[in-house]
Amino acid sequence: MFLLGTAVGSFLNVVIYRIPNGRSLLYPPSRCPACLTSLRAYDNIPILGWLLLRGQCRYCHAPISWRYPAIELLVGLLFVVIFAVSGWQWQTLKMWLLTAWLLALAFIDLDTMMLPHPLTQWGLVAGLIIQGLLAGGWLPALVSISHGIIAAALGIWLFDLIRWGGAIAFGQEVMGGGDGKLAAMIGAWLGWQGLLVTFFIAALLGGSVGGLGIALGWIQRRQPIPFGPFLAIAAIIAALFGADLIQFYVDTFLPGVSIP
Repeated sequence: MFLLGTAVGSFLNVVIYRIPNGRSLLYPPSRCPACLTSLRAYDNIPILGWLLLRGQCRYCHAPISWRYPAIELLVGLLFVVIFAVSGWQWQTLKMWLLTAWLLALAFIDLDTMMLPHPLTQWGLVAGLIIQGLLAGGWLPALVSISHGIIAAALGIWLFDLIRWGGAIAFGQEVMGGGDGKLAAMIGAWLGWQGLLVTFFIAALLGGSVGGLGIALGWIQRRQPIPFGPFLAIAAIIAALFGADLIQFYVDTFLPGVSIP
């Protein structure tokens, strides 16, 4: 599971670097961005290749960012955690794919303050398709896809309301348009319950990090910060533990109430 995750992480590094630049994911093959020399297969071994090269190009000795093996390590560990929580079932494959998609978007948002429309759009479509495939039968599939569409619409409406309300209250944009599209994608994968859990966790994380950054002088007031990474982290948590978190909330604040 770990090796599979690191291989996926290696591919995500390509996605994160090339998609914002409008470049093909398939051509040209991996090469050094400094000297443009094509890399050998053993240079591309996840994590190990970077360690063997000591963090620099074999040919021109230009430094290779530590973030490449860090992302590979992160995805490998997350794949192991997901497998440990869910075991071997189709839902595990779904969560692996969702996690990879979310991480690509999160790192692109960190780098560019943008969430590429093709990734959120096709992520939404993929979520609806997978929900239908895992439903078991054409009628449950239709119901599942319908619920995913409703959740996607809820995600867009919710974030549009926040954007409009923030613009009126503060006189400036408080959230980018891509965040609503990412929320719609998350709704398509996790349903409206998972979307709401994601929203509350993301708001808590974003508010805490933003407040701490302002207090420490790292962030200026009204300085824009990417919200996509918080949504991605929150969605992964919701995918893994959303049902348990909802049950905990009901047991704590709404005792005696049953949830479907």
